[in-house]
Amino acid sequence: MTRCRLGKWLTRNATALICTIMEKRPVQLVWFKRDLRVTDHACLAQAAARGPVLPLYIIEPDFWGEPDTSARHWTFLRQSLDELRAALAHLGQPLLIRQGNAVAVLEHLSQEWPLAALWSHQETGNDWTYARDKRVSVWCKSKGLPWHQPRQFGVIRKLASRDGWAREWDRQMSHPCHAIPHLEPIYEAPDFDLPKPEDLGLEQDGGDQIQTGGSNAARALLHSFLSTRGAPYRAAMSSPLAGADACSRLSPHLTFGTISLREVAQAAARRAKDLPKGPSHTNWRGSLRAFQSRLYWHCHFIQKLEDEPRIEWANMHHAYDGLRDDPRGHPWFDAWKEGQTGLPFLDACMRSLRHTGWLNFRMRAMVMAVASYHMWFHWRETGLHLARMFTDYEPGIHWSQVQMQSGTTGINTIRVYNPIKQGLDQDPDGLFIRTWIPELEQLSGDALHRPWLHPAAQGILGRTYPAPIFDPAARAKWAKDQIWEKRRAPDHKVGAVAVLSRHGSRKSPRKTRRATKHSSTQLSLFD
Repeated sequence: MTRCRLGKWLTRNATALICTIMEKRPVQLVWFKRDLRVTDHACLAQAAARGPVLPLYIIEPDFWGEPDTSARHWTFLRQSLDELRAALAHLGQPLLIRQGNAVAVLEHLSQEWPLAALWSHQETGNDWTYARDKRVSVWCKSKGLPWHQPRQFGVIRKLASRDGWAREWDRQMSHPCHAIPHLEPIYEAPDFDLPKPEDLGLEQDGGDQIQTGGSNAARALLHSFLSTRGAPYRAAMSSPLAGADACSRLSPHLTFGTISLREVAQAAARRAKDLPKGPSHTNWRGSLRAFQSRLYWHCHFIQKLEDEPRIEWANMHHAYDGLRDDPRGHPWFDAWKEGQTGLPFLDACMRSLRHTGWLNFRMRAMVMAVASYHMWFHWRETGLHLARMFTDYEPGIHWSQVQMQSGTTGINTIRVYNPIKQGLDQDPDGLFIRTWIPELEQLSGDALHRPWLHPAAQGILGRTYPAPIFDPAARAKWAKDQIWEKRRAPDHKVGAVAVLSRHGSRKSPRKTRRATKHSSTQLSLFD
């Protein structure tokens, strides 16, 4: 065989040769889930230290049929997967992508490859992923296959007590980041065209301005936040306009794992340490402290769902069972979702969310509280709508905070937000309202916030923009009366003590008060 012909034959049969050579060498199967990165990736680094690695991502159509998934989630994830594929190929071993039931995919791979172990980060997801992981665990045991699941957050599986939790979080976040490993090439993963949202049955949801996925975007956001954008963070994060720039905007990247929480925490700590002393950096110091506290609260709230998965669908405190109405079919529910309630600031928030996939923390709390108190809707369906709208939907944070803003934890302050006052406080000049409600762009001053009180709006209300569908003050008073009646019940305190014992922070009272002041109104703790 000539040298030229030999070269062509080797090219055609390279994959087969590699597989033959590797046939007797077990591989470490690294299953990527919501950890779509190669930096500080415990599974990838530890698996590579033990032998050849086969990186895997499974597209699970049944998951994308769940009611808390959306096209914007898949779009962000798809962009992140594209970048992850390129990164892994650069390291030496491309990403293998399969579609189907996870157990079936793993079973098929076990017949193709001698598997030494399965690796994936611990995941505190929704009820569907929890059930799927239990099935995978059963399959691994039936095969005698070790399943290593390192932590990627400060969340502790099978936590016996919250005592000492904060110290363990500090220890986890201070651990050195895992190095990026070199991967031995063992398999030329076949091309795989990632499906579009409609291929997974996901309808277009209006998310035409959502953030870009991928580790490059995450790292750029982290750098710009810590170098310039974050200086006014502490003051600006309450505003839907100023917060859009002053917040880190890392939340979807932490949700999908395109950057690790530890990398962010350590970068913020270095920035705080390097700040020059003096009054000129007072804002920076305060903003960095506020941001660092939110990284802690991120895991604090996910821990609640890890400890008690039922809070995704059941009231944390049983006293509130059966209290509220099912919103499905109610005209107010559609008005709330579509930004057509006749309350301009509330509507602007809901319209902005639909297009961008993001709201600042205070506005997230407000839109949820209005649905739960003023409209008296049960939080499950309204929470599902917000889950689909938030690109950064993180089940542990989301459902804990949805219940907090609905007053069903039994331990948190009752916060009934006045959507008119919030607009006057956070958007006094009406710039945010005008941006998202062009029907009112000719109005100004108080008429933008309460058009029904001003003659200039009479030609608009009921024609291009609706009159208010309820009286905020009257509905808020009625709702608070209902909640306080439950709280005054003799057995309420017993249930509240049980909730606090299981889920409460173990920080010192002084630190707890300070942290709660900043965090109790948040739906996205790590903006």
